[in-house]
Amino acid sequence: MIRIAAIVSVIVLQSVSIWAHTQTKILTLMGVRFEITAIASTPQQTQQGIDVGIAEISRIEQFLSPHIALSEVSIINKNAGIQPVQVSKELCDLILRSKKVSKLSKGLFDISWASMDPIWRFDGSMTELPSPEVIQQAIQLINYSNIIVNTDSNTVFLKHKGMKISFGAIGKGYAANKARDAMKLAGIQSGIVIAGGDLITWGTPEDSQQWTIGIADPREPEKAVSWLDVGELSVVTSGTYEKFTEIHGIRYSHIINPKTGYPSTGLISATIVCPDAELGDALATTCMLLGEKEALTLINKIKGVDCILITQDFKIVASNNIQLQPYTVQSTYRIIK
Repeated sequence: MIRIAAIVSVIVLQSVSIWAHTQTKILTLMGVRFEITAIASTPQQTQQGIDVGIAEISRIEQFLSPHIALSEVSIINKNAGIQPVQVSKELCDLILRSKKVSKLSKGLFDISWASMDPIWRFDGSMTELPSPEVIQQAIQLINYSNIIVNTDSNTVFLKHKGMKISFGAIGKGYAANKARDAMKLAGIQSGIVIAGGDLITWGTPEDSQQWTIGIADPREPEKAVSWLDVGELSVVTSGTYEKFTEIHGIRYSHIINPKTGYPSTGLISATIVCPDAELGDALATTCMLLGEKEALTLINKIKGVDCILITQDFKIVASNNIQLQPYTVQSTYRIIK
């Protein structure tokens, strides 16, 4: 059983113990803030390890980003409804895993949601809601079954013109996994990679068996309300407060339901605790869209995966294997068992 002494919202890293040499680098990659920490016996090793991690994330960004004109994803999107595009086996495999989560979530997780991307803008420029007609037109292009992957030829084909794919709800977790793997191969036996709301750890600090991760209050994400001790795990959070737009005084989240075309409601954060940051990334988004009851039902069926959910009225619920300690939770929050 995992014992968590607080709510989980945005994950923030607290100071780690110094074991020989600890180095952290913060930078923007894939459009989000990455924080990469390496622990090794010499400063040269930590720097080399961080450089390897950054290079791996940058490599992934080059084929995964829809904002890079010649990325594999951009070329797939440009050829939607026209012809299959030959891509790397790595991208084919990621798409196939994404489609498995789509099937598991009954289509609530869907990388072809990207046809909605131009409609909802979260940069402050939106002043009116999209019209129902525009939303309905975009919804017609969302269907993971229309992403055709041929594993023999490593080709991907989007069946209809106007279809697009994007990996915003799974790509950061994938990059965190791959950066960790690359750093371990480079000799970094302990470290942390944070990609936006996705975090993965490996190894241990010298004076502890586990890493201590700060748990942030969703109302004030820069403030930690308690701590979570983890071993080699990922802790991935999706929340409505991370990115949003306000129109006529109403806040709309960046997490779009591909079935309705409108932002998610009901939960303000969903945190997944599991060994795989890629899976955690996809499931955190899925939980936000499912809502409290259905999310708990789903997560309780998946071995090795747990969740903590926070509702709009600050109710806290958790999956079966997580025990919340009420004495550490601020009085605003109510634990529902």
